[in-house]
Amino acid sequence: MNRHIFRNLGITLLGLLAATALSFLFFHLGHKNSANIALIYILALILIALNTTGYLYGILASLFCVSAVNVFFTYPFYKMDFSIAGYPITFVGMLAISLITSTTTTRIKKQKAILDERERKLAEAEKERIRANLLRAVSHDLRTPLTSIIGSSASYLEDQENLTQEEKIELIANINEDAHWLLNMVENLLTVTRIQNDSGLVIKSLEVVEEVVGEAITRVQKRHPKLTVHVSMPEDFLMIPMDATLIEQVLINLMENAFLHAQSKEPIDLIIENMDQEVVFRIRDHGIGLDEEQIPYIFEGKYSSEHTDSYRGIGIGLSICKTIITAHTGMICALNHEDGAEFSFALPKEKENEDDA
Repeated sequence: MNRHIFRNLGITLLGLLAATALSFLFFHLGHKNSANIALIYILALILIALNTTGYLYGILASLFCVSAVNVFFTYPFYKMDFSIAGYPITFVGMLAISLITSTTTTRIKKQKAILDERERKLAEAEKERIRANLLRAVSHDLRTPLTSIIGSSASYLEDQENLTQEEKIELIANINEDAHWLLNMVENLLTVTRIQNDSGLVIKSLEVVEEVVGEAITRVQKRHPKLTVHVSMPEDFLMIPMDATLIEQVLINLMENAFLHAQSKEPIDLIIENMDQEVVFRIRDHGIGLDEEQIPYIFEGKYSSEHTDSYRGIGIGLSICKTIITAHTGMICALNHEDGAEFSFALPKEKENEDDA
């Protein structure tokens, strides 16, 4: 509270001193018309009212301004003369200007504070919703393979003497596959920690789209050597602000889901479109498509289908994709085309004179 009082007093005193100094300068340069001097003080009043809170400082400034014009710049100089023609009108006018400006700015500041608080609450609600979705997806997508690893390893340890070589290899292969799946999930979760907790945004820098796409394809093909991707992108040299690691993870998740769940042997299409305000990435498969009724919930970790492997759902990966794209102030969506499913997301281009947060 004291800090605000000192700040308001400092602004008021500084404004009045500056106006008085400027008025003396004009007065000694030959501009002795008190009406012109009054305009300088009126400007100071408006600036003080705009930059202070409440009405008190504007009223005090009004009293000083009227007195200063009367004492310093109206004959007889350096004396208070209440008989000057129009003096009450000048006082009332300056006081009215101060009150009107103070009232308007106070109302605007209150409205801004209300809007800021509302936006903060909405952001908190969105973060809580995302957190709940991630926890729900984690509870399913991580618990199931862990249970399988424990079961397979227990079977091997307890009954290894009675197992055939083929059965042993199958159990070990299952453990290896489950462990890799868990590693993939952990990588997904770790990417979310790169998103700033306070603002829900990411630190972006200009990245070459072709390089980010190439790195994502290389990484996903190391996991799935049989995965084939056909890339279609403009010949233009594209650079957009992003966190390259996070966007690579989004591309990996979407391409991996298409490979694992589309039930198709055809290559995946990765199409990049250069629009006026954004760059759009489309990942298309040529498989069984998505359940139309469940598409609205697909990024909330709730998607399930009779064709989807419930053991390795697509929930957590898509929830994280939504979190990452939202943090980039972009959009992500899913739909069916005539020959399968398509996931697309858009990242805004760099705006002129914009400093990336």
